[in-house]
Amino acid sequence: MKAVTAVSFIAATLLGLAGLAGAQSLSDADREFIETAAVGGAAEVQLGTLATQRASRPAVKDFGAKMVRDHGAANAELATLARSKGIQVPTALDAEHQAVRDRLMALQGPDFDRAYMQEMVKDHTQDVAEFEKASQTARDMDVRTWAARTLPTLREHLALARDINSQIVLGPAPVPAAIPAALVAVPWCGGAYAPVGGTNFGTCAPVVK
Repeated sequence: MKAVTAVSFIAATLLGLAGLAGAQSLSDADREFIETAAVGGAAEVQLGTLATQRASRPAVKDFGAKMVRDHGAANAELATLARSKGIQVPTALDAEHQAVRDRLMALQGPDFDRAYMQEMVKDHTQDVAEFEKASQTARDMDVRTWAARTLPTLREHLALARDINSQIVLGPAPVPAAIPAALVAVPWCGGAYAPVGGTNFGTCAPVVK
């Protein structure tokens, strides 16, 4: 038993040293990227959950649910990557993201929709810039690969967030009004032109000779 215990202790020590070596091999920039991405990803999940509960527009609710799914999966991948480098990623929100969550918690319906989607455009604009940089400049190849693999999803999120936010800000596109029948030139109709149902479509009575 003592021999087995000694072997287990040595194995655990070696694993710990391997993790420490991995952490020490990361540059400060790579470590900061991992920690920032972890906090940001956790915030996206929490804010997305709020959107499914407090938003009024179906598009905003669906966007929130997508954030929970996509960022939840990315967060799990990042946690695994961080552990392999000997880093314990933060799970609590930082002061900035907590303030955003508190502000959104006080909103409901259309007010929530506007504030949440504006925040999503801002957050994902920043995320895309940070991940683009990490995918090109991270010294650790595992970190660089993860950033590059996650980047297309973030770009998709940003495009979708901008689209939904524009719909909220501008409102639905106006439906073109029908042109009064009297103003419609009907050169092909030699007889009486009868519009149907207030539209610009109708029937042409034949010319009686």
